[in-house]
Parts: sequence; C-alpha cells; structure tokens
Amino acid sequence: MARVLRALRSHWKKSTAGACLLGWGGHWLYGRHCDNLLRRAACQEAQAFGNELIPATMPLKKATVFLNPAACKGKARNLFEKNAAPILHLSGLDVTVVKTDYEGQAKKLLELMENTDLIIIAGGDGTVQEVITGLLRRADEAAFSKIPIGFIPLGKTCTLSHTLYPESTNQVQHITNATLAILKGETVPLDVLQIKGEKEQPVFAVSSLRWGSYRDAGVKASKYWYLGPLKTKAAHFFSTFKEWPQKHQAALMYVGPTERPPEEPEEKPSRPPLYVRLYRRLRLYWSSPKKIPQEVSPEDWEEVKLSTIELSIATRNRQLDLTRTEDFMDICIEAETVSKGEFVHRGSQKMRDPHTCPEGSQCIQASRCILQLPEGTEGSFGIDNEEYEAMPVEVKLLPRKLRFFCDPRIREQMLHAAVQ
Repeated sequence: MARVLRALRSHWKKSTAGACLLGWGGHWLYGRHCDNLLRRAACQEAQAFGNELIPATMPLKKATVFLNPAACKGKARNLFEKNAAPILHLSGLDVTVVKTDYEGQAKKLLELMENTDLIIIAGGDGTVQEVITGLLRRADEAAFSKIPIGFIPLGKTCTLSHTLYPESTNQVQHITNATLAILKGETVPLDVLQIKGEKEQPVFAVSSLRWGSYRDAGVKASKYWYLGPLKTKAAHFFSTFKEWPQKHQAALMYVGPTERPPEEPEEKPSRPPLYVRLYRRLRLYWSSPKKIPQEVSPEDWEEVKLSTIELSIATRNRQLDLTRTEDFMDICIEAETVSKGEFVHRGSQKMRDPHTCPEGSQCIQASRCILQLPEGTEGSFGIDNEEYEAMPVEVKLLPRKLRFFCDPRIREQMLHAAVQ
C-alpha cells in the first residue's frame, strides 16, 4: 500500500489525469444506467395499454409516424428507435413509420396519405411545420384536420414541446413522456397561422412568423461555434457592424379579435327518425315568418405604417387559455431605437424565448392581417424557425384548428387555472 501511494505521489500528473478520466467514465456509465431505467419504466407503462382487451370486431388503431432522420444533426433516427419506437409497438397500435429523405417531402407524402387514426410527428419545428402544411393543403382538410396529432420532440428546436409537455433536462425522459402522452389520449386545441403570399400556396404555422434583425442574427449564431457559449452574443455583436440602426419598414393592415364560437360537442347526438324530421321542418316552415337576409357588415380594417427592428406575429399557443372568449394572434412591433449594447443583450434573451415582447414595443391583437413590404425588400421570414423569402403576405388565424396530444398534467393545470 505504501508503495502504491509512493508511486501515485511521484507520478501525480498521470494520477490526476487518470482520476479525472475514471470519474468521467463512472458518471457516463451511471447516466446510461439511469436512461435504461427510464426506458424500462416507460415500456412497462406502455405494455399496460397493449394488454387491454378489445372486441374481436374492432380493428387496431392505425398510427402514421412522420420521422425526420436528419433532425438533431442526424441523431433523430437513433433517438426514435431507442426511446419512442418500443413504446409505440408495445401499446398495441398498428404503427407505420414514414421516413423523409429531403426537405419538403412530408408535404408531398401528406397528399397521398390514406385514412389513419393518429398522426405522429417525430422531429423538430421544421418537421411540424411541413406536416401541418401538407395536412391543411389537402382538398379534404376539413375531415383530416380532426385527426389528433402527436409530437415527439427530436429536433434541435422544439418550440411546441414547451406547450404540450412538462420541462425536463433529461432528453430520454422528455421523449418517453411525450410518447406516453400520445397513448393516454388527452388533447388540447391549438391555433394555426395561415400565411399566404401573392402567388405561392399557403404555409401553415403553429408558433409564429418573425421578420427582423434579431432573427437574422440568431440564424448565424452557429457560424461562431468555436466561441462556445459566447457564440450568440458574437453573432449579434458582429451584425451591428452593418448599417445601423437596422430598420425594417412596411405597412400593416389588420382586423381586431373575433368572438370565439362555442365549442362543438365531440359526440354528435343520434339522428331522429324521418317522420320527426319532416314534422319539425313543416312546423318551422308554417310557424316562423321568412327572414330577410341581412347584409354582412364590412370588416373594420386598420392600417399602421411601421419602422421596426423586428416584427413578430405569434399564436397564443404558448399561453393556452381554455376559457378565452376571443380569438386573436399577437403582433409585436419592436421600437427601432435600440443601442448596440441592448441589441446584443436582448438578442441573447430572444434566442431563449423568441416570443419576448420588450418594453416599449407596440402590441396589437388581430385575427387577420396583411403585411405590405416595399419593392426590393431583402431578407427572410422565420416561419416556425424555417426560412422563407420575405414578400407581401396575408396572415389569417385559424382558431382551434388542430388537436395535439398533451401530457395530462398540463391539461389539468389549464383546467385548474380556468376554474380559478
């Protein structure tokens, strides 16, 4: 023992390096062990759903999974197969996995998709945006939009997961919780933005449209990867070397919020017999006077000339309120007068929460708007973190258009907040 201690003391540099390596290896192995325990517990919970008895005449529920293998820097396929696929197969679902090979393929595949009971999106914000765009472009979108949608967060940016699932620092736990939430069946209605250019087909988004300097600088942050945690500040700092102040000028026309109609019951009442329907129609025809059709009042449009450092048009999906009586989207027009230091500091905040509307900004609530850009305007829009060419667009809110599976705890919190 004394000889060992003497050897460690005489070779203290090697001993220190070995101890650090051994500690790191132990921590890594312990993390792998904890992840395996999480996967096993999730599979046991899914097995309970698979063991439920169903009538012999009832077919299995079909689930179509749209998997983007390129998400999360090419790690999405491995993450899905290790953490989500076993849970789905053990649950008793008839699972079909569709893997996309290139950008935009999901939109085309949705046009050819046959009837399914569930749609599951496995990827990031870009995959979500492609799938819902393809879904809502279908000729029979009125029927297909009623199919519940599940989201398994596998991408680098997964904005929607903050709405649907509790926060978790463990990636394996986050993925397994999201997959189990699909099996539990609790859903929430989400608003959708319909964004239409002058010639292009409409694009649909569940989060926001952003146009401005913060978005442009944030996209370039990955170029400064060698600066580590300072890469975000560096991207915003170097962007101030361009023309300053950076102004984005446009004209915005908008219509205010609309009253929310009562929600339709999920189960429609049974149809009455034919003689009852005939009697009701005859009684209604003879008893009630004919109504003169009233003219629909024109929409009250308001116009704003804006000069801003950034404009964002966002849904209220981040702050779901089941008791809200009006439907609207939030338009944030940020002030153009901002110093370079504030720009760098605020840019870091917007990387963490893109929907932050700083003090001094003009906030508008609207159900529909038209954004007119001057000729020769350069730059790009960020639609759910996907890049599109900047052009004049019409943005329309489709309230409660799609239903997404969510964690039951999130839904309970919403209902509890509604009661209070």
